[in-house]
Amino acid sequence: MTEKEQAGSPAAETERLHIGVHALATPGKLAAVEVATGRTRTFDELEDCSTRFAHVLADSGIDPGGHVAAMLVNQLEYFDVAWATQRSGLWLTPVNWHLTPAEAGYIVTDCEAQALITTRALATAAGPDVARLAAPGLRFVTDDATHTEQAGFESFEEALASASRDARRPEIEGAFMFYSSGTTGRPKGIVPGWTPVPYGTGAGIDGLMRAVYGFDTDTVYLCPAPLYHSAPLAWSMGTQRLGGTVVIMDRFEPVEFLRLVERFRVTHVQMVPTMFVRLLKLDASERSRFDLSSLRFVIHAAAPCPVDVKSQMLDWFGPIIYEYYAASEGIGFNAISPAEWRAHPGSVGRALTATVHITGDDGEELPPNAVGTIYFEGPRRLQYHNDPEKTAEAHDHRGWSTVGDLGWVDEEGYLYISDRRTNLIISGGVNIYPQEIEDVLVMHRAVTDVAVIGIPDLEMGQQVKAVVQPADSGAAGTDLEAELLAFCRQRLAGFKCPRSVDFIDELPRLPTGKLAKRLLMKRYSTTA
Repeated sequence: MTEKEQAGSPAAETERLHIGVHALATPGKLAAVEVATGRTRTFDELEDCSTRFAHVLADSGIDPGGHVAAMLVNQLEYFDVAWATQRSGLWLTPVNWHLTPAEAGYIVTDCEAQALITTRALATAAGPDVARLAAPGLRFVTDDATHTEQAGFESFEEALASASRDARRPEIEGAFMFYSSGTTGRPKGIVPGWTPVPYGTGAGIDGLMRAVYGFDTDTVYLCPAPLYHSAPLAWSMGTQRLGGTVVIMDRFEPVEFLRLVERFRVTHVQMVPTMFVRLLKLDASERSRFDLSSLRFVIHAAAPCPVDVKSQMLDWFGPIIYEYYAASEGIGFNAISPAEWRAHPGSVGRALTATVHITGDDGEELPPNAVGTIYFEGPRRLQYHNDPEKTAEAHDHRGWSTVGDLGWVDEEGYLYISDRRTNLIISGGVNIYPQEIEDVLVMHRAVTDVAVIGIPDLEMGQQVKAVVQPADSGAAGTDLEAELLAFCRQRLAGFKCPRSVDFIDELPRLPTGKLAKRLLMKRYSTTA
């Protein structure tokens, strides 16, 4: 019996979870749509391309447990590469293509990649520094219509065309080794909890997607975020593993987002709070001109969502907005439904995969409603690649793991996020959480984006400063500063309010929506 026949048998369909099952059952069904170009991949095409590239990697001597790096934009080839590594028992590290050649080269080298796949445009843009990306012995560029050599890179398309399309046996599940976003320093490789299991076993996230969020073969999942980030790639592949279609945007734009939901009859989407804010700032006429009735689940994570923002989104979209709290490190997963959130506004939900503990500075567990460091107690032990010191810092004496976030748990076990420890402002010995202040300021009509930081103060240690990206740059000045300070004083205790406001053309946000506060803190590191 052939591999495809095995995949198509009734028993196999209930036991195995991979794209080959859908390639046999619904070969012409769309597995992915690339919005920017209109290109598509059917399940049969994705099965073919990923199988061929798996042969390319194996024929080059990359065995299970080996490592591949991908520095690609939101394009179809991301799935060809990801599924090739997934079915080959390889580790895949997605690399942020916005990084400089030196930064990207650090990740490619640190993860010990044996192969690198990137685009011709990105390889060309690296210029003389392309060698920094060329540590692996096997290098490919996509978009290679002319099939010419590019600084030692081979054509991805040519490699696929000459490779076998027969499934390699045995096939085993691979894993991702993501790198942290680097918002608080140099990125850290997150070692996956990986054991060689048969291809089709699936991952924990696949079960959560199906059981908690209703992903199935009828799912149309809109991905508005970069695929090099953990959630967009893992959830996109989970969609395909479950037989759904992924629609990928090259970047988020609010009106285009609404148009795509209507055009593709999108059922599921994953977002971050900054996207909510941008949607809510649209005119009423723009917000109402699209049919969003196909949406069943709007899932958000990655950063705390202001209560007012989420309330307004629920009023607009209806009770379909679900939130979860997790990290690329994979040490825990909290989730909350729309009804639960209405009863517990501001919460990120209760734990589904690990036990949550809140500890004080002395390491002792705190009672309900007390703010401290969030730890997870579970079966997975966090490990950072090539960094035993950071690995040790992420655990306490009991073996509980943390990514450094601060929060509290109520009497019913619902978790609330206060901020990251690195963002905490201590002024006159009092703890101030910037997120609370940002949540207020972002709702002002004149504010497009905002960051609140602590700057040096000789008397108080730190003072609170707001850095604002105004909706109208021409309005920036002392009058708007006074208006924003008064807006805060009406809504917050005096000691929490900023002492000053600076205006900036654009805040340093990563494409994932996370704010790179360390860049602002560096700018304001001298004594005020």
